Amino acid sequence: MQTNSLTKLIGWRLVQLPLILFAVYTITFLLAWQIPGNPLEKEGRRPPPEVMEQMQAQYNLDDPLAFYGDYIWKASGLAWVSGDRIGPVFNLGPSLRHENWTVNDILVTQLPVSITIGLCSILLALLIGLTAGVLGAIRPGSWIDMLSFTIALIGISFPSFVIGVVLLIVFSVWLQWFPISGWGTWRHLVLPSIALSLPFSAYIAQLTRAGMIEQLRSDHIRTARAKGLPEHIVVLKHAMKNALLPVVSYLGPATAAAMTGSFVIEKVFAIPGIGTHFVDAVLGKDITVLMGIVLVYATLLVLFNLAVDVMYRFLDPRPT
Repeated sequence: MQTNSLTKLIGWRLVQLPLILFAVYTITFLLAWQIPGNPLEKEGRRPPPEVMEQMQAQYNLDDPLAFYGDYIWKASGLAWVSGDRIGPVFNLGPSLRHENWTVNDILVTQLPVSITIGLCSILLALLIGLTAGVLGAIRPGSWIDMLSFTIALIGISFPSFVIGVVLLIVFSVWLQWFPISGWGTWRHLVLPSIALSLPFSAYIAQLTRAGMIEQLRSDHIRTARAKGLPEHIVVLKHAMKNALLPVVSYLGPATAAAMTGSFVIEKVFAIPGIGTHFVDAVLGKDITVLMGIVLVYATLLVLFNLAVDVMYRFLDPRPT
């Protein structure tokens, strides 16, 4: 029964995916088209009128409906399937502001950086949050519980970019333990991951602590202790599983927030990720780059949420 339920869940989410992407694409297109400015003008330099007219016709910038239809035809892969099948399957088009760059090129080179920061921050948040929550639940009111509560309060109170600036000043400027900016080694990843993970670890710690306290007071935990099971078996095997359910539910929106929150962190630490291109695309009305990034992120977030739902079903196989 569980296998059938998971199959139906995965199948239904995959059916929903193109509908969600179509809605996201349409909304993004309507908003992006209203951004003031002309993407063909670079740093205040305007091409001659005849060149401008030719370029606008080439990119369908003079016809919103033609641009809308042509972009979705190529980005969805339909053009590749029905054509000569040369080039990328999902063609997200050329950048309107960067010559000789395509949106696919930008994503291939810069997206792994942003994904790495986002996933590392979530993994670090789980490590910190679960450890603090479990220790606080085992000894409520102790100094460990108060310390984890203080850290959680700091993580919730301050946004990630403020934490990032403080970490830069302390560990990069004063102590010089980590580089101030750039990308390429594990040392460039430490401070951005910590800055982005602290707000999420605070919520995970609170959810874990509340769930563990409830589980440790339940009847089946009393029974396990009465049978003489070691305390670490009682906590990690019997109490932890059910206490993780709220945390797993939170992972979906947390992953979405971490993936998009990395845009700001990249600016703080001058990391060459997709966030820089996204901000530049908004400011410069580079519609193809803007929509390409949004579509790829929407796809990733749907898949991440699907993975979270599958994980939840394994932890709690009861029908919903």
